Parts: sequence; C-alpha cells; structure tokens
Amino acid sequence: MDVLSSNPIQDDAVNQGAPLVSVSMPVYNAERYIAEAINSILAQTYQNFELIIVDDGSTDRTREIVESFDDPRIIKVYSDRNRGLITTRNRIAQIARGKYLALLDADDCAFPDRLALQVQFLESNQADLCGADHWTLNQVTGQLKASKQRHSNSDIHALLSVCSPVCNPAMMGRLEVFRKFPYKASYLHAEDYCLWTEIALAGYRFANLKKKLITYRLHSTQTSVNHLQAARNVFSAAQANYLKGLGIPLKCLPRALPFYKRLNYGVKFLLLMNQRIPHISIYANQELYARFQFRGNGIWTPFTRLERLLVATISSLIGKLGH
Repeated sequence: MDVLSSNPIQDDAVNQGAPLVSVSMPVYNAERYIAEAINSILAQTYQNFELIIVDDGSTDRTREIVESFDDPRIIKVYSDRNRGLITTRNRIAQIARGKYLALLDADDCAFPDRLALQVQFLESNQADLCGADHWTLNQVTGQLKASKQRHSNSDIHALLSVCSPVCNPAMMGRLEVFRKFPYKASYLHAEDYCLWTEIALAGYRFANLKKKLITYRLHSTQTSVNHLQAARNVFSAAQANYLKGLGIPLKCLPRALPFYKRLNYGVKFLLLMNQRIPHISIYANQELYARFQFRGNGIWTPFTRLERLLVATISSLIGKLGH
C-alpha cells in the first residue's frame, strides 16, 4: 500500500481545543458516487478532521477521481490488489490518528453538520458510539425513505438481538473501541452487525441522534444486496452468540410462532431481555415481540397489535420495577 497525501493540518486556530475526527472511507469501484461522498466531508461545518480514503484495488476511474482532490486533510491509500472490505476497514483504523473515528461509505453522503453534532454528543460523555437518523435513497426507484430508529442505549442493545438498529455509515465512536474490536474474517457479509454485538456485550454505550445526518444509498451493486444468504447465515450465528452473552436461552430465539407458543417463548424472551437491559422502551419491546408474530394476519391484525402492545407494556413495567 502507498500513502500518497500529507498528514492533515491540525494547528489552525479554528481547530484549537477541538478533537480530531478521522473519517473512514473504504472504496472499491465507486466512480459514480465517490466525488459526492468526498465533497460531503469537505463541506462539514466541523473542520478538524482527516479523511482517510483507501482504494481497495479499484479497476474503474475511482483512483483518478480521488486524485483530483488535493485537500491536505485527505489521506489517500491505494492497494495493489483487492483485499476486501474487512481488511480495508481495519487498515483505516490503524492509520487513523483522531480521537474519534467516523464511518462513511464511498456511495453515501453526509450532511454538513454531521461531524459537529456527533462530536458534541460524544464529548458530553453520553455514549461511546453515536449513530443518527438518516435517509435511504433507492438508486433504482429513486424513492427516498426516512429511517425509523430507536435512539437510547437500552433500546439499541435490546434490538441488537433481532437486527442492526444503527446505520453503519452514520456511526462515529472512540477510535480506541474500533482498534480494540477489529472486524474479523468470520464476519464477512454481516460484518457491521457482528461488530456491534461484540461491542455491546463488552458494555459500551450506543446512541442514535434524533436528526438525519446522512443519505444512505441502496443500489444493486452493494455487497449486502449480492450476498443475502451468506449474510443471513453469519447474522444467525452472531445473533445466537449475542443471546448467549445476555444469558437468554436459544429456545427463546425470536421467530414467528403460533399464539400459544409465543405466549410462552415470546413473553419469556421479553421478560428476560428487560431483566438484562434496564429501561427498554415500550416501542422497542413491541418491535421485539413482533418477531414472534406472523406478518399479514388479515382480520386478526387488530388482535395481534393489541397482543403486542399489552405484552410490551407489561414487560417494560416489570423491567422498570426490577431495576
């Protein structure tokens, strides 16, 4: 690998007292989007950052486009061959020199106040890692959709048992956390979810800001789209490890069950979850219990919604009383 740019300038008066943020941008064959992603970082209101771009052996015009930017805060690294996303992300974490590491993929873009708001939140010591609400842009249909996320540490820890409740390219966290928990080869195709579950089990605090800070682009060439079955297999293994780490038996694994079975396993799952993780909201508990219900119940839909609300409310109350 060859580092081509100089190190970012850090002694400007505007940056005094402001922690350095390292922005991680791995890239592979992203000629259509990379310029927009880079410009979205250069346009940040928070100026004390270094943008680390690692081109993982692109075969299109990506390198040419990256080379057209000459901002001294950009560190450009070119790989002589494709080493894969996991290796590239870990490489960036080792190059980074900031207090915080912010993630942004080469096909996404950040809003101008993203870094400023996340640094402000993390500096207040409210969390170790901070995500945000976001827009999802479907590149095929042109549809723009707002995210529906939970924001508290408790809700995020709880929802990690069934999904990834944070948007990876919207995340920022202390650099030491990313170095302590590098991506592993076994994470391939579900690397983000696996990483967050490991970090959560280690007791680190998460949060999502209640403001949209990035646009996440969805398109047919994404790895997550092209390896869905492999991702499901890796996800299932990581999910089982997470539940085991929380002390929740795998027989309570969230999955669609008939009414009489989910009143056993589903209710038990929620009660255990609320004992392990204090202050889970009723809304997050509803999302958890929904995984035990069948979708599209027709005339039964009002009853399943009522069932979900009652179970979630009781679980939340018991959880609060238990803590």
